[in-house]
Amino acid sequence: MTMISWTEHGAEHTARWHSENGAPPPARLEIADDAVTADAALRRLRAGTTLLWRGDYPGARQLLTAIGRRIDRRSPPRHRDIAQLFRAHRAQRAERAGLLGAVVVLLEPGHRLDLRRAPDVAEACREAYGDSDEPILVSLPELLGVLSAHQWQLKGVPIPALDARIHARYGVFSPVCSEYVDLVADAPLPEVDGGAEVFDLGTGTGVLAAVLARRGAARVIATDINARAAVCARDNIQRLGPEDRVTVLEADLFPPGTADLVVCNPPWLPGAATSALELGIYDNASGMLRGFLDGLAAHLRPGGEGWLILSDLAEHLQLRSREELLRMFRDAGLESVGSLETAPRHPRAQDPHDLLHAARSQEATALWRLRPVSRRSASR
Repeated sequence: MTMISWTEHGAEHTARWHSENGAPPPARLEIADDAVTADAALRRLRAGTTLLWRGDYPGARQLLTAIGRRIDRRSPPRHRDIAQLFRAHRAQRAERAGLLGAVVVLLEPGHRLDLRRAPDVAEACREAYGDSDEPILVSLPELLGVLSAHQWQLKGVPIPALDARIHARYGVFSPVCSEYVDLVADAPLPEVDGGAEVFDLGTGTGVLAAVLARRGAARVIATDINARAAVCARDNIQRLGPEDRVTVLEADLFPPGTADLVVCNPPWLPGAATSALELGIYDNASGMLRGFLDGLAAHLRPGGEGWLILSDLAEHLQLRSREELLRMFRDAGLESVGSLETAPRHPRAQDPHDLLHAARSQEATALWRLRPVSRRSASR
């Protein structure tokens, strides 16, 4: 809610600073327009200056592209150790994002972008930010992300397992890589008279809840700690039709009670997220993974099982070993009774020029079927 003040054409202006990623407000704000070169802009950004863009809209996008190319000219990190290479690469990307994020624009009340040749951004901004009757300053890359996400929300992502589209809101991880969805569509459901009752933890768009309902689950309770995700999941469930059997709750992991099946697809890399969207990729200290495993046995009915859907990319990046994962199972009193596995289909897995190709080319996503260790197994 920080208010930013600056002088422009001899007049004082104020606006509220807004950053979805929690970026700090500008310490020094200067005006930039079509007359500025990319080299000059980059020098000012590296000196800690935030540039408020007052040129035309296409020029702003061209400036970001030109600055990005100049940043990318630096040598990529070189480490023999894949974990160090990954961390150095991520640090470079964070630095790049920080520099580009210091190019900002002013949204007038009602989310009006008053730049020449600018599109109407009001609807997309209302979806992301809510209504606003005051001017706000936002990062230009963030605004472009809001516009892109809005298009995805309108068009949706095709999900073959549903023969339908899932629509992701801004800030909710989109199922564009649907390997994990296919695993849930293929794994054998627990056999329960009348159909299984299921918990879907960290539901996101609600895609897995919809698949499980489509497969015949009697009842699905889907949870997510992200308020936007809960709204997004409800919208998708209502659009797809199984709202009589799917309930979406805003909650941290488990809802009250027990279920025949508990499904969780946590972020696959241990580490701290640096943006809202990275929350779908990075699991700080493996907190969600550990929370699911540690609470699973207490929330399963007799004969029930948990499905952990997890990429092994963390293992190939040496961020977590397979033995560490299996030890988490044992420490939580769980055992694996089977698994399904699939190779990734996203483009970076086949891109030999990707800096992390050695790890990505070996990646696999697995669905682990977990049950509490039986007394007989424990006594062996």
